[in-house]
Amino acid sequence: MEQLKNETQATATAHPDSSWTVDRDLRGSTSEPKVGELLPGEAEKGGLGRHLGLWSTVALIVGRIIGTGIFSTPSSVVSSVGSVGAAFMLWLLGLASCLSGLCIWLELGCMIPRSGGEKVYLEAAFKRPKLLATTFFAWQAIILGFTASGCIVFASYVIKAAGRTATEWEKRGIALAVVTVICAAHTVVPRWAVRGMNGLVVIKLVVLVFIVVAGWAVLGGAAKDRIPHPTASFRDAFAGTTSSGYLWATALFKVLNSYAGWSNAAYVLNEVKNPVRTLKIAGPLGLGICGVLYMMANVSYFAAATPQEVAASELTVAALFMQKVFGTAAEKAISVLIAISAFGNVMTVTFAQARVNQELAKEGVIPFPRFWASGWPAGAPGAGLLLHWIPSAIVIVAIPFGDAYNFILDVEGYPGSVINFFVVVGFFWLRYAEPKLDRPFRCWLPVAAFYMVVQSFLMVAPFLRPPGGKGDTSLPYWLYPVVGIVVLTVSVLYWVVWRK
Repeated sequence: MEQLKNETQATATAHPDSSWTVDRDLRGSTSEPKVGELLPGEAEKGGLGRHLGLWSTVALIVGRIIGTGIFSTPSSVVSSVGSVGAAFMLWLLGLASCLSGLCIWLELGCMIPRSGGEKVYLEAAFKRPKLLATTFFAWQAIILGFTASGCIVFASYVIKAAGRTATEWEKRGIALAVVTVICAAHTVVPRWAVRGMNGLVVIKLVVLVFIVVAGWAVLGGAAKDRIPHPTASFRDAFAGTTSSGYLWATALFKVLNSYAGWSNAAYVLNEVKNPVRTLKIAGPLGLGICGVLYMMANVSYFAAATPQEVAASELTVAALFMQKVFGTAAEKAISVLIAISAFGNVMTVTFAQARVNQELAKEGVIPFPRFWASGWPAGAPGAGLLLHWIPSAIVIVAIPFGDAYNFILDVEGYPGSVINFFVVVGFFWLRYAEPKLDRPFRCWLPVAAFYMVVQSFLMVAPFLRPPGGKGDTSLPYWLYPVVGIVVLTVSVLYWVVWRK
């Protein structure tokens, strides 16, 4: 504990909001740090300074959560579990899981208020072997931290709004252009990109609120000429529910991916004003807003269409809703707005992911760390943005387009659950090993245990054989967890070779 107090005092002048920093064997000198060792105050450098207030931080969370999932994912969720009732159970379970995870992240984030998210928390709990936790997280974050799914949804809705049929490579071209333009904007005009990102949050909320209000109007009988039986989907709501653990797990991955972003502020805390206070307010507020709107949006979808119609709509559930309620012209209009929402989501993900890449580069766990950690040319992590663009472009170009969206969600979700599981283990370890550390927010232990159970289920269930041996894509059902495990295993092998 004495060593920990000394390290806290060493960093207090550089970062007055920090109550603790991760042990990196700091040497107490101003000499050039070794790989994996940061000088006092170095961890807090980078980015655009403390420019994110409370509402910008809430917008960062809401903008990350609301993007493509709620407008697209309900189709694959109900298709997997087989009934409306089971789908609603999953959306509630996903929300409960994210709220419990948020409580853990709030305790850790308020205790260690610096950018990096899970990277920082894993380093705090698993200090030995040195840099193994950092490398383990780095491979998952860099290789699977792409924004391809949002770009694919943007392309799908733009083409639908144009009322034309596009070739596969035209769709790929649109998706690739989106991620390229966004990375360039965050690099060259970073502050304007943040303003645009916040403005697009308003459009997302307006679109989602409109769908919710229209759905409740449908339930009230406002569109009887088009939808004569708006409550039909809710009768015998659990009929046809699957008993396959695999299908429940893959559907839950998609739900959790739709809620992804509740931890977004933790990745950029170096740029948040008064980070402890802001994090404690912005996290619950942002996730709470999205959770309520998500549940109500699902009610709207199933009020306007049958479960079979929703399942068949694939990536364009919201467009189906507008077509059923208002006609073809409204379908095209909502397609444009959802494409804008997808664009904003990619902007938000890219903003946070580039900061994570920069933090990883500071540790020296990736080749050419000085380059990847740079803030050239305008203060934003331009090299970190490039590092984000590369895997995103590869996925857009390489994955079979028909199965791309579902497979991407699955393969992103599995390693994420493994990382989250270890974060919870680290949470319990820090409670045991460092009980006297200042914790401005404390998570209730049963809540953390519930989150650990959910992550354990998500790690095991994908290996259970689904009915007929077929998952939600044309690829082998076991492929996405295997790909996730391979990525994490290679990270350990990389660490062994690199450390030697």
